[in-house]
Amino acid sequence: MTKLRLIGLALGASLALTGAAFAPALAQDTTIGVVGPMTGGEATFGKQMKDGAELAVADINAAGGVLGKKLKLEIGDDACDPKQARSVAEKMAGMKVPFVAGHYCSSSSIPASEAYAEGGVLQITPASTNPTFTERKLWNTFRVCGRDDQQGGVAGNFIAKTYKGKNVAILHDKTTYGKGLADETKKALNKAGAKEKLYEAYTKGDKDFNALVSKLKAAAIDVVYVGGYHQEAGLILRQMRAQGLKAQMISGDAIATNEFWSITGADGEGMLFTFGSDPRKRPAAKAVVDKFKAKNIDPEGYVLYTYAAVQVWAQAAAQAKTTDAKKVAETIRKGKWNTVLGPISYDAKGDITVLDYVFYVWKNGKYAEVSGGS
Repeated sequence: MTKLRLIGLALGASLALTGAAFAPALAQDTTIGVVGPMTGGEATFGKQMKDGAELAVADINAAGGVLGKKLKLEIGDDACDPKQARSVAEKMAGMKVPFVAGHYCSSSSIPASEAYAEGGVLQITPASTNPTFTERKLWNTFRVCGRDDQQGGVAGNFIAKTYKGKNVAILHDKTTYGKGLADETKKALNKAGAKEKLYEAYTKGDKDFNALVSKLKAAAIDVVYVGGYHQEAGLILRQMRAQGLKAQMISGDAIATNEFWSITGADGEGMLFTFGSDPRKRPAAKAVVDKFKAKNIDPEGYVLYTYAAVQVWAQAAAQAKTTDAKKVAETIRKGKWNTVLGPISYDAKGDITVLDYVFYVWKNGKYAEVSGGS
């Protein structure tokens, strides 16, 4: 009897301990992810994404969380490297994360999306604009930004109209994003009846562009369109000015960071780029923008886009009454979502239905929308 009693006490203690161990799991937070270039050349955009996701999670938690659970944010670093992106995506899928806001570079988002699709993870990118991302009929891919065939169309038509008869050079950095955007701009330029004088590639990560600039000078180039990221674009611009080339530089949304000016200094004055209309000025974003400013954070670039990606998922999960990724994906496609970017709805591919690419100009160290959107 004593022996049985001892066994019973031991079993009771064991169950008590087991219960204590499982108690937190019953009320466990829902972990979601944000993945982008937290290190490497595009780390400024990784920080934008992290800032946006962190405040979105904090605000959602303050309002009661999602389906009665608080959100916990897992941060992943892909360094804009496709292999690392796939690896991080597999890790997120292994953690049973139902949703990831990411990635930044299209060359990362595309391979990562395949791992997410296999692992049951819904992906909303704040920033990847290459059309391929949503063209493969995957169930899990969405974005809160536009596409390069739209952005390139705006740029190509603008160049054809504004610089009619001028010598145009189109450059790209060979990346999925850079080449894709340059080619879409070229396509629109050619369709509008204009022809570029030069079409040249450079390598992302290069620092010395003097030979390329010499080629631009020899061809008497008036307009340089760059499909690429802010670091190389900034260096090309600086080296253009150092060689006395006064050509107008135009680029895309990867210039939407104050770090661009820290590379160019005054040489950046007058540089143009395309991006969605300034989300910081949208009425729906005012309260959130004020919160960022209170934290001494300028919600530039893709900060608010990342915040919006989290909002879309959270609202859809609440409406679907589940975090099951496939059910939430179905809900997202059918609904209209209120975000800091304004109302967002989707087509069957996972692309947003309202687009608003406009031109920005760099002046006195800051970028601002060109009046009338150019």
